Amino acid sequence: MEPRRCGVLLLFLHILRAVTAREEKFIISKLGDNAKLSCIYPLKGKFHLNNLRVYWQVADDQEKCSVVHALISGQDNESEQCIHFKNRTQLLWDRLENGDFSLLLLNVSQSDQRTYKCIVLQKTEYTKMIHQEEVVLSLAASYSQPILSGPIRNTSSSGEEVTFSCRSSNGYPEPNVYWINKTDNRHLLPSELKITPHTDGTYSVFSTLKIKATSNMQIECSIENKILQENLSANYTQEKINSYSNRETQKDLGQKRRGAQAAGIVSIVILIAVLAVLACWLWRRRSSQLVSYKDVQPNEDKGEFNSPV
Repeated sequence: MEPRRCGVLLLFLHILRAVTAREEKFIISKLGDNAKLSCIYPLKGKFHLNNLRVYWQVADDQEKCSVVHALISGQDNESEQCIHFKNRTQLLWDRLENGDFSLLLLNVSQSDQRTYKCIVLQKTEYTKMIHQEEVVLSLAASYSQPILSGPIRNTSSSGEEVTFSCRSSNGYPEPNVYWINKTDNRHLLPSELKITPHTDGTYSVFSTLKIKATSNMQIECSIENKILQENLSANYTQEKINSYSNRETQKDLGQKRRGAQAAGIVSIVILIAVLAVLACWLWRRRSSQLVSYKDVQPNEDKGEFNSPV
């Protein structure tokens, strides 16, 4: 029975090790943000920092330099820290004694997209590992709101080939681009898809769609960022401009211009008439004053002649 019991125990340990190896934490951070790599001791208790060693390192054994951050006897140790992580890592000092050994990674970039390992050692009578954890850091950046451009048709005829274009930028990782005919929710194949990388690690995307025109076109361009679970879309609804409406518009504009000209002429005529009436009134008033003066003057002269001495 003993060998059988040993075999069962070894099988149990093997299964436990396999399950533990799969228990990775996945963290998503946006480019340029600060990422918190979680590492928390599962049991309650207080820790004396002088008895602890906390190591954060890159999990890839092929890395020439793997030390991300080290805490030894309550002090940060930068002697073996990789240059890439210098001045970019912080432990949460107010939580260390409670078993929270999480690491804050500042201003993350594409090269930080890795698997990290947290190892906690405690020294009592001898040094032993009390906790180990792996964290997978994935990076992402939101794409800009897509801009959808489409043709403005001058006729209502169907069957002609028209081209739509859709663009978006400053996102990460590479997106999925979907063209959708909203009249029946049917996915359409793009005619062109161009994804351009930038120096800051983000991407721009440009896509075109060529289809036969219909009398009722409703097209959607969708940009999907799988990591952030974001789906940004832009829609196009056909605008018809026919020659009849153009003629009607031009006719209305001509009528408005002629109406404005007529109104201006009438205003000028009215102004001239008012000025003429005012001039006539002033002339009459002046004439009446002259007449009154002529009538009064002889009388005054006669009165002087007949006046007693």
